[in-house]
Amino acid sequence: MKKKVIIDCDPGMDDSAAIILALKSPELDVQAITTVAGNYPIDITSSNARKVLELLGRTDIPVARGCGHPLVRPAPNDPFTHGRDGQGENFLPAPTMPLADEHAVDLIIRTARANPGELWLLCLAPMTNLALALRKEPELTELLAGVIAISGAFGLNEYAFLNGTGDNPQSEWNVYFDPEAAKVVYESGVDLVALGLDVATHFDVNFSQQDLDDFENSPNPECRFLRQAIRFNNGRGFQSYCTIIDCMAVGYAVDPSLVETMTGKVGVETRGELTLGMTVLDRRHHHTWSHLPDVRIGKSADYGRFLALLKERFLA
Repeated sequence: MKKKVIIDCDPGMDDSAAIILALKSPELDVQAITTVAGNYPIDITSSNARKVLELLGRTDIPVARGCGHPLVRPAPNDPFTHGRDGQGENFLPAPTMPLADEHAVDLIIRTARANPGELWLLCLAPMTNLALALRKEPELTELLAGVIAISGAFGLNEYAFLNGTGDNPQSEWNVYFDPEAAKVVYESGVDLVALGLDVATHFDVNFSQQDLDDFENSPNPECRFLRQAIRFNNGRGFQSYCTIIDCMAVGYAVDPSLVETMTGKVGVETRGELTLGMTVLDRRHHHTWSHLPDVRIGKSADYGRFLALLKERFLA
């Protein structure tokens, strides 16, 4: 049975790649795309999501525009660029499909109500839409099958720090952009799997030259999209992983055995000058803060199988 999913995103080249991977995965039934401000302002993320759907000829999937700013603070500037178009300078044509009439928050709630216990939310972006949906409909914690998020950095290995994406030494971008929203979601009781930088920005997430050649020579427009995004990143001194960070959440939705998880108590820092957006994992044997919520955290991943899955789906 296919998993019903909504992809909540802020495209972003890696969000765009994740949408492609989801649409080319027969295990998933993509009900909708919802957009939020994050990597780029909401107008750009909403446009880029539709560009990807038109690239794949999937204009049957609605795109609902969501929140254009964090819950309580001004939007920060992303220290990492996805190019002038937000998609690795692929410069896809402007979309012609319209946005859905519904706000993203209302679409999430309505779809969850229509599919109780069956709908997964793949949260690839700041959690603003989901936080507001939970406030508007507290029963969403029970209505959703679960949330799989690219979220946080938990200090389980060096990559949680080496490849930090937030604009301070201790944060991941999606949480840093709207830490208050992340706090709402983490503390809501929803079944949350947080795939942090510990697994999503690992240097082993890197394509071989043969992989790149295969993408280059493929007639599939999605392969050319990915190859150009990788070329853009390589030209700036970054590795392939930057183009497919958000694909890890889709990979986990397709095959949870790709990622080993652990359960830990996590708090979201909303005040620290040096640590705003830090996801603090309390791993102490004694005196653990019992009031912190339990979150399933990505601990390690089978990167070889993950890359093989992604390559097979893009080339299909």
